[in-house]
Amino acid sequence: MTGDTCEFTPPVAASCELPPAPVAGGERRWASPSQQERFALLRRSRSVAIVGASSNPARASYFVGTYLQSSSPYDVYFVNPMADEILGQPAYKSIADLPVVPDIVDVFRKDADLPGVAQEAVDAGAKALWLQLGSWNEEAAAIAEGAGLSVVMDRCIKIEHARFHGGLHLAGFDTGVISSKRQLLAR
Repeated sequence: MTGDTCEFTPPVAASCELPPAPVAGGERRWASPSQQERFALLRRSRSVAIVGASSNPARASYFVGTYLQSSSPYDVYFVNPMADEILGQPAYKSIADLPVVPDIVDVFRKDADLPGVAQEAVDAGAKALWLQLGSWNEEAAAIAEGAGLSVVMDRCIKIEHARFHGGLHLAGFDTGVISSKRQLLAR
């Protein structure tokens, strides 16, 4: 405020796009799919394999698995060579051991493992590689995209699905979605 005048800058259009996080070894060169492309990927997919799934309720993969099982139309498969069962379903040793070819391979693994998981997804015939929040590996992206897979990095599939379907308010987020459909709340 200067003198008796007040300068007002209108807010920037609301966006759920996150600024790029720093990447070990330099700048990000890979271009993320647009919001519309991510929405289309989630709409056309029918199955999700969660690689690095955990039966520990404190782990993000457990929370994502729980959400996808209860609030999405996807058939969810868990991949963890150290587990026999996760969330009441069998856990598989590898992507190749799944009873179906997953549309999306959602990955909760450390950075060094990501190129190998990308190659497993390619070998299995998956349609997309999805690296969770905090995961960015351009080598893995190049492997997957080189074989024709869609690639999403540094995004949470649960958050993206909920955001596109008006469900983030259930976790305390205001999505800005106006709907006449009443949401059921847990009692």
